[in-house]
Amino acid sequence: MQRSDFWHFTPFRVRYYEADAQGILFNATYLAFFDTSITEYLRELPFDWVGERALRNTDFHVVRALVEYAAPVRFDEEIEIGTKIDKLGRSSIVYKLAVFGKGESNVRSTGEVVWVNADQATHKSAPLPGLLRERAAKKENLEAAST
Repeated sequence: MQRSDFWHFTPFRVRYYEADAQGILFNATYLAFFDTSITEYLRELPFDWVGERALRNTDFHVVRALVEYAAPVRFDEEIEIGTKIDKLGRSSIVYKLAVFGKGESNVRSTGEVVWVNADQATHKSAPLPGLLRERAAKKENLEAAST
């Protein structure tokens, strides 16, 4: 992945408690950063995830989370996480993420997070909200907007 693959970036500064004993961003913290980045992506899209949740009684369940580490991120370092929707299924979204040093183009880490929209009463998959599908497909130039 390259920096130019992303239109959305979320900035972070690694805080002391997020680093391990070697002063490097703790591996599990990447997933917390990815979660925040996805929330900010949806906010900027714009898509009111909380409003849709209340309106339809559906919510997203994480069914896959992957992190690949290429180079360390250190305590007090400023980073930016690029976030994009790579695929829209009937009820699923595949997010791709990449970690960059602030203003840098070299990738430190990449990730993938897969969400499935689910009815909260039955916990069975439910179609993605039309507005999310429409806005994400347009922003990301996705062909699978109506599948």
